[in-house]
Amino acid sequence: MTIALETARVAVRAAQQLLAGVRPVAITGKTNPRDLVTEWDVRCEERIREVLEEHMPGVPVLGEEGGAGAGTVTGARWLVDPIDGTVNFAHGLPIWSISIAFEDAGVLEAGVVAAPLLGWWFEATRGGGARDGTGAPLAVSGVAKLEQALLGTGFPYDRATNPLNNFAEWEALQRRAGACRRLGCASLDLCLVARGWLDGYWERHLKPWDVGAGIVIAREAGATVTNIRGGPVDLLDGQVVATNGAIHGELLAELARARPVTTDPRPPR
Repeated sequence: MTIALETARVAVRAAQQLLAGVRPVAITGKTNPRDLVTEWDVRCEERIREVLEEHMPGVPVLGEEGGAGAGTVTGARWLVDPIDGTVNFAHGLPIWSISIAFEDAGVLEAGVVAAPLLGWWFEATRGGGARDGTGAPLAVSGVAKLEQALLGTGFPYDRATNPLNNFAEWEALQRRAGACRRLGCASLDLCLVARGWLDGYWERHLKPWDVGAGIVIAREAGATVTNIRGGPVDLLDGQVVATNGAIHGELLAELARARPVTTDPRPPR
């Protein structure tokens, strides 16, 4: 999928140019006031769609701001988050990213995630390995015990009212793991697992554009990526657990103890 990867690269670079030096002015909430959107989220996604259509015509785009666009290429689609970590972006915190993934027949084939203000770049193709912006290969950490692990996670926008708010899991893992962090950018969390800076990551209530690129990058760096029950990831279900592999069983077990599956009102997928 060299064409898809190169197209994603071009689109991410175009988005970086558009966002260089900008600060949001118009900030609004979506259905939840904590779920922010700025004028730059919209403009950036529009620019990305233009580039993707120019280089690979007819491939539909599922984007955070524009939804599912029309296309003619059956079975293939782009997953686009123009600014992952909009809350950080809106506050001037540089922990946000541009995330683009290519999926074909339900299989994630390529992905690029860039954090412009941090100078970070991550990319991968299925079966081709994962690399940083210098071309150096990415590899997961070698931490073998949960008690020594640095973990990342996140919380849903409706955490004040949603019983599946990740609070119980957060408290349990803060006690059990080496340390836990919340960065507010799911695509980067997955890439940090790929880079070996985080040993594991878990989260619920994610969207396909949040994690599509990060999943293929993490997998190609050697990460184990499953849902919260240890099964295959379903992008529509929104559950992701990614680790270096060595701590995966321990992390799944702790998550199950913190919130037994029987308390999850949603049926298994």
